[in-house]
Amino acid sequence: QVQLVESGGGLVQAGGSLRLSCAASGRTFSSVAMGWFRQAPGKEREFVTAINKSGGLIYYADYAKGRFTISRDNAKSTVYLQMNTLKPEDTAVYYCAARGSGSLLRGDYDYWGQGTQVTVSS
Repeated sequence: QVQLVESGGGLVQAGGSLRLSCAASGRTFSSVAMGWFRQAPGKEREFVTAINKSGGLIYYADYAKGRFTISRDNAKSTVYLQMNTLKPEDTAVYYCAARGSGSLLRGDYDYWGQGTQVTVSS
C-alpha cells in the first residue's frame, strides 16, 4: 500500500507559478513510479507528467512541455510538480499517483492521492 498526500495547490494569476508536492508513505518510495494527472470540471482526467523509479525517465503531455517540471526526491519520498507560466486552462484538480510496474503513460495507476485544486485566474 502507498498513501499519497498532495499539497501546494491554490489560486494564482495567469503567468504565475505553483509548486505541487506529493508525499508518499507506506512503501519504499524508490520502488514506485510516479505520475501527475489533472481533471478540470466537466472533463475527463488527463495525463500531465510522469517519472520512473530512478528519475531517469520522464514524460510530459504536450501542453506541459516547457512549462511544467516533474522531479522526485527519493530520500524524502516526495514527488514535485513545478508549474510555470500558468494559464486559465490549467485550472483543475491535480492528482499524484503511484505504480509499481506498467506504462507511465496509462491512467491505471495503483495508488492515488486525494487531489489538490489549482485555479488560474485570467
